[in-house]
Amino acid sequence: MDAFRKAGNTLILTVEKGFNAGFGPKLNPFYHLGSLSFFFFWIVLVSGLYVFALFETNVAGAYASVEYMTHEQWWMAGIMRSLHRYASDAAVITIFIHLFREFFRDRYRGVRWFSWFTGVPTLWLVVILGITGYWLVWDQLAQYVALATAEMVDWIPMIPSSMVFNFLDNQITDRFFTLMAFLHLLGFPVALVFLLWTHVSRISQIEFNPPRQLALGAFGTLLLLSLVKPAVSHAPVAAGKAPVVLHLDWFYLNIYPLVDLLGPGWAWSLSTGLTILLMLVPWLPRKKEQPPAEVNLEHCSGCTQCSLDCPYGAISMQPRTDGKQAEFEPTVNPTLCTACGICSGSCASSNPFRMSDTTLLTGIEMPWRGVDSLRIEVNQKLANLAGSGRVLLFGCEHGVDVVPMQDASVAVVKLPCSGMLPPSMIEYALKKGADGVFVTSCRESDCYHRCGNRWTEKRLDGEREPKLVTRVDRKRVTRYQASHSRAEQAELAKRLREFRLSLQGDQQP
Repeated sequence: MDAFRKAGNTLILTVEKGFNAGFGPKLNPFYHLGSLSFFFFWIVLVSGLYVFALFETNVAGAYASVEYMTHEQWWMAGIMRSLHRYASDAAVITIFIHLFREFFRDRYRGVRWFSWFTGVPTLWLVVILGITGYWLVWDQLAQYVALATAEMVDWIPMIPSSMVFNFLDNQITDRFFTLMAFLHLLGFPVALVFLLWTHVSRISQIEFNPPRQLALGAFGTLLLLSLVKPAVSHAPVAAGKAPVVLHLDWFYLNIYPLVDLLGPGWAWSLSTGLTILLMLVPWLPRKKEQPPAEVNLEHCSGCTQCSLDCPYGAISMQPRTDGKQAEFEPTVNPTLCTACGICSGSCASSNPFRMSDTTLLTGIEMPWRGVDSLRIEVNQKLANLAGSGRVLLFGCEHGVDVVPMQDASVAVVKLPCSGMLPPSMIEYALKKGADGVFVTSCRESDCYHRCGNRWTEKRLDGEREPKLVTRVDRKRVTRYQASHSRAEQAELAKRLREFRLSLQGDQQP
């Protein structure tokens, strides 16, 4: 499994690098798959409401009303129908890329199991929505979908009626058609909204809207596709005749050829088995995680910064319980904490300059990687540095590999996330003997822990608490955002050499 994920991750990173070159990191669609899916759903909703206003929810008028929209009012309703179709397909594409990407990046196990587990049923509901949409057109493709669906429903032992004969004998009533329209327009969409809310309920800092330029580009692409290749219907339903030629939408109707080939029993078995397997993937195998963050109230000022910075909503602020003047204290939900350490980096008391006769504790920190142990490691690494242009390199373990950069003049300290690094640790390293400090993070806009690289950049730029103090010489501090790829590792080595040369130049008399 690890080898499979590693190979997939290499492929994903390579593809994303190409998109970074074309779009830039801030507009790379791979970094906004979730928000793009929401955006496409908005297009589906708005276009669907317009189409439904002209749609006749009865057997006799359904096909004719769709044909009117497609051919006579093509300039508006026809475009809306095509947008509805293509935005639906685009949502399926972004959802599946998001699924594969989270799997290959190993962001679906451990504490993150809940989002994956609740996301899989969402796929079913999206597909059912698409199927009912094709059904409502009531052309020969809809007839094929209706017959195949009826076969699958009739196969279920708990349903004794023979639904398929209703379609073979053309006994579909207007009441049934109205029910299908209700389910497609209201019933399933409400259920989808509930599932999507559940899916994202355990994370914070959610971006529901993609960047404006990306949204406009996506909409423009769908609009152009709607004009160049408008969505059209098949021939009308012919009672007693099976359709000869069908143009399937493989994003939504891929199960029906399976029904034709293997029968409804195998189709149910394979689709249900695949769904169950996907839902169980987070435990195949289970991910071993570090212990969650711990709060030390005697060192906590109740500033709320840890709660604001947590990407997973694992920290909530509650009324103070220790009698101190501060109004709030942080409480950690261990079932949500990924042990990323971002909260530790955001704590004002995570200051290595503080004196302590015993272990240096902070308001909130990782029990296995506190600021005291980090300070000890920094001191040890600095003591072993030699030569000129001595650099302390802090590296995120999910970003570019920094271990090969270590030599006599470069010391490496690895962190679970760059957001765990308190800015004061940079000042401390410079005062304790480092000529320069280099900080590496995940690729821009693509942090393994969602917000760590963003908070790191803002802290070092003085835009977010805790800030790197202004007295630190910025020429002695640099950073690089990159992934585990050979090209980016070579680029890191190049930047590190250039940084050391600049430090050596500044040291010349």
